[in-house]
Amino acid sequence: MSHVTQSVSDQELQQSVRKFIVENFLFGQENPSIKSDTSLLEKGVIDSTGVLELVSMIEAKHKIKVDDNELVPDNFDSIARLTQYIRRKQGA
Repeated sequence: MSHVTQSVSDQELQQSVRKFIVENFLFGQENPSIKSDTSLLEKGVIDSTGVLELVSMIEAKHKIKVDDNELVPDNFDSIARLTQYIRRKQGA
């Protein structure tokens, strides 16, 4: 499958993840200091409960299964890492 035929672009996927984070963890307040590569854990945007909320959203919206051993900062610590993780799980 070609990357061109993906239903959602990487930019759209990042925007979707960012929107979820803003609505659920920043109470609708866009935070300009939260860049795509900003550590969500270090900035205190999400905690362990927040990670579980992200997992639920990712599994439901993107129809992928997040395994327990994948719940690591390399996959969930920033918007960019989340996007990359979702793409890997989708086999893109």
